[in-house]
Amino acid sequence: MNSIRWEVAELPWDRFDPGKLNPETLKVIKAASLVEYGGAKYGRYLCNVFSDDPLFQQAATEWAVEEVRHGEALGRYAERADPTFNLRQAYARFEAGYGFDLEAVESVRGSRSGELIARCIVETGTSSYYTAIADATEEPLLNAICRHIAADELRHYKLFYTHLKRYLDREALSRFERVRIVLQRMRESEDDELCYAYYAANAPADAIYRREEYAMAYMTRASRFYRPVHLDRAVGMVFKVCGLRPHTIWHGVAKRAVWWAVNRRLQSAVKTAA
Repeated sequence: MNSIRWEVAELPWDRFDPGKLNPETLKVIKAASLVEYGGAKYGRYLCNVFSDDPLFQQAATEWAVEEVRHGEALGRYAERADPTFNLRQAYARFEAGYGFDLEAVESVRGSRSGELIARCIVETGTSSYYTAIADATEEPLLNAICRHIAADELRHYKLFYTHLKRYLDREALSRFERVRIVLQRMRESEDDELCYAYYAANAPADAIYRREEYAMAYMTRASRFYRPVHLDRAVGMVFKVCGLRPHTIWHGVAKRAVWWAVNRRLQSAVKTAA
């Protein structure tokens, strides 16, 4: 993977138009900045898991640098939009409450192929998410930042998929096993990381973390960006990781099922919040 593609300082900061920024969008941007800013610890974890693979370790290290850059860009944007927000202070709060095992030497997925499948799913989600935000926002600077990040995340997906093919030659996971790992990782998108990041970035200093409350707060805001076109591309990327052919009748069925699920979750979250 090539090194630096863009720098935070090179972004069009002079195009910021606060009058076009939805305050609810800013809340999820703050949360995203914390998750991205923690990319270095995930990079260390990947280097531990692939300890005897210097080729992948180099790629994972470069990937982590770019993830941190995403956090810096989003955090600087949030600080400009809301002077009361401080990226490093919010990240310290996030890290103090959301732990991660940096000492793991084996993948929690059971194999290196499984780890790479999980990473592909994460990159699928993030590339779709930032594209959806860019398509939804009218604020020029945020649009530019999200399109830069979305392009990076798509490139990261291709990076992990390339290494996945290399490891599948050795480990030969069945399609069933690949689908199982994909579904497991997709379910984990509902774990504490994003809702705790939302809490750490947005809640008052004396607020108590209540998972259901902040999960609903995050979901009602983040899900609104998606349109069918975003999910169509994401489903195609997931099919590829599973070893299934995209753009078949099953792709169409899966796309409609995902769109239905996103809308159902959004409606449920809105109803619960009300």
